[in-house]
Amino acid sequence: MKKKHKYFVIFKPYGVLSQFSRPEKHHRTLADVHDFPKDVYPVGRLDKDSEGLLILTNDKSLNHKLLNPEFAHRRSYAAQTDGVMTAEAMETLEKGVEIKVGKSIYSTLPAQAKALPDGIGLPERDPPVRYRKHIPTGWIELTLTEGKNRQVRKMCAKVGFPVLRLVRVRIEGLTIDEMRSGDVREIDGAELYELLRVNVPA
Repeated sequence: MKKKHKYFVIFKPYGVLSQFSRPEKHHRTLADVHDFPKDVYPVGRLDKDSEGLLILTNDKSLNHKLLNPEFAHRRSYAAQTDGVMTAEAMETLEKGVEIKVGKSIYSTLPAQAKALPDGIGLPERDPPVRYRKHIPTGWIELTLTEGKNRQVRKMCAKVGFPVLRLVRVRIEGLTIDEMRSGDVREIDGAELYELLRVNVPA
């Protein structure tokens, strides 16, 4: 009997690990967000301090199609930065910067960057981002076609604007619009494949 594939889209909250195993008792995991079926796992990951769009499924072919660099899927992140990022800094991000990946120096691929109105309607984070009266913060949207470890944070720090809050808001046509932190929705596989712009498996 053919295994039934299941697909879930979640708005991963801040402070939650993108996994089900709990390294330490105090750690929060995806098991604390929702009672997922035992055989589903996250496609890719968001680090503990990042929030937003995460897909969980038992469809291994989707995992391959989204994570293999040759497919170059667009991923968009809303980043609140320490200071309002300049047009020059955003232009530098778009061209690519050198960041450290493991023990090597890596040149990031061309990206898209644009300024965003404050928060773009995102719910407040719990706990809130630290507030400093004399240092304004700004928001940018950065769209990448690759996903190195903590890449957005490293890129923004490289141009002098460290990230205070990071939310993945979109993968291709799939978004977290109208979702709140901790929300989970099950989605039809055909719809998900169409939104992600990947071929439906035979």
